[in-house]
Amino acid sequence: MYIEKINGPEDVKKLTTEEMTAMAEEMRQALLKRASIHGGHFGPNFGMVEATIAMHYVFESPKDKIVYDVSHQTYPHKMLTGRKDAYLFEEHYDDVSGYSNPNESAHDHFTVGHTSTSVSLACGLAKARDLKGEEGNVIAVIGDGSLSGGEALEGLDYAAELDGNLIIVVNDNDMSIAENHGGLYSNLKLLRETNGQAECNLFRAMGLDYCYVDHGNDVADLIAAFEKVKDSKKPVVVHINTLKGKGYAPAEEHKEQWHFSGPFKIETGEPLYVPEEEDFSDITAEYLLKKMKEDPAVVAITSGTPTVLGFTEDKRKEAGKQFVDVGIAEETAVALASGIAANGGKPVYGVYSTFVQRTYDQIAQDLCINNSPATIVTFWGSVYGMNDVTHLGLYDIPMMANIPNLIYLAPTTKEEYLAMLEWSVEQNEYPVAIRLPGGAVVSDGKEVTRDFSKLNKYEVTQEGKKVAVIGLGTFYGLGKEAADAMEAKFGTKPTVINPYYITGVDAELLESLKKDHDVVITLEDGILDGGFGEKIARFYGDSEMKVLNFGLKKEFLDRYDAGEVMKANHLTVEQIVEDVEKLI
Repeated sequence: MYIEKINGPEDVKKLTTEEMTAMAEEMRQALLKRASIHGGHFGPNFGMVEATIAMHYVFESPKDKIVYDVSHQTYPHKMLTGRKDAYLFEEHYDDVSGYSNPNESAHDHFTVGHTSTSVSLACGLAKARDLKGEEGNVIAVIGDGSLSGGEALEGLDYAAELDGNLIIVVNDNDMSIAENHGGLYSNLKLLRETNGQAECNLFRAMGLDYCYVDHGNDVADLIAAFEKVKDSKKPVVVHINTLKGKGYAPAEEHKEQWHFSGPFKIETGEPLYVPEEEDFSDITAEYLLKKMKEDPAVVAITSGTPTVLGFTEDKRKEAGKQFVDVGIAEETAVALASGIAANGGKPVYGVYSTFVQRTYDQIAQDLCINNSPATIVTFWGSVYGMNDVTHLGLYDIPMMANIPNLIYLAPTTKEEYLAMLEWSVEQNEYPVAIRLPGGAVVSDGKEVTRDFSKLNKYEVTQEGKKVAVIGLGTFYGLGKEAADAMEAKFGTKPTVINPYYITGVDAELLESLKKDHDVVITLEDGILDGGFGEKIARFYGDSEMKVLNFGLKKEFLDRYDAGEVMKANHLTVEQIVEDVEKLI
């Protein structure tokens, strides 16, 4: 095998074109086996194998700096830069992350997991190079789906200002995670259809030189293109037409499904693990589709991740114009929702917690200052969500809970969630966000009749004394377990409270606890700094009430075990009881 002899880019340069083509297939076979066992980003990596080989043949990494957007296409790069064992041998599969990582290799320049960033980052590297009078190529790799992100377009706009080398490789496979959305894709299509010769060219219009490679999975053609632009003295776009999922028939045919895969059977493509439990995405889609049929003003919005709301291709067709995908443009999604709500529509924007971070300004400025009654549903905001350092969902509470006018709700069950969603969609007074619980869906079958318009009214679910346990969202169940353990150990039943509201305090209830409680504990599934618990602690700051806040330390975690993180943050039942015992 050729790939087994590659310990760095210098070894790639020793191969003939034919040998590199053969190595590309070896790499795909290794990627296929690894993905079938380990899972990972499938389609983007399969489409980028030849381009990655060609880049490392032509350029001099790490002196020439290659910056990958979103990192969904970095596996071949890692294989060619000294990390092949992590793709060839099962015992080493977890030696590398799924994203570019400077801690792994000098060939990686940034830890990147959010999209549309590579051009701007590369512009920075190029600017610093020029300021210091250094030489070398800077290459930004970006997929066509990522081009819809505002930062990508901002980066392209600035790139034209650079009076020096910058090479932007646009990997165009005519797909985002799902299908592309937005007007710029008509121009990419035109460029593909005219072999890059169309007079209308968005890259040239922005002041950039341009080169098109129709056969983006042909090593020889790619090498020729990269050699042409190497050491260029001005910014240039190399637009390559690739096939997402190339080399594996199911992935070529079903590109959306195979953007990312869990473990599967290579022979059939069937997943090895099919979840039997319902999830909040499916619950949301079912609710919204029913609501859409009843009310033409209801619209579901997503930003490049339609299945976060459960809208698979068939459901998107069923919803028709009442489903909107703005592409990878979270900021636009929030502003669009505000505009729809301001004009009498009923928008519901679904977004993963890690990506809602990109929308702070729009939530504050476009949504909340204007008090537009739109609904945002935040998914996977939890220690039990995604666990790569670039995709953590632990920071949305401090971010969103402190924006005026926004009502941020935390259901604990399916029933509570649907009641909150129904209320939010139908009310017209507030912008509302709903933070879905992490972990398995809890359904107790209890009808929820409370009026959520009576803001910041908590619910006492168990009357007690001495200790009050306020368990927010995901951690309400943990709070109940801890309360039961305290009763067993101390002989006194604690009060248990479901607060529902992240953004405010129930002053009346909290004040009443002073009569027969000595300790109040809060539990939240997110970082403590700036979080929910601090609001409770501040309320009791000038009183004799003792307050313990349980949550997560402010830190960047990477590929963590949720159980270990819970233990490290004193979030097991036993640890909670022990900490409370010290205060009573």
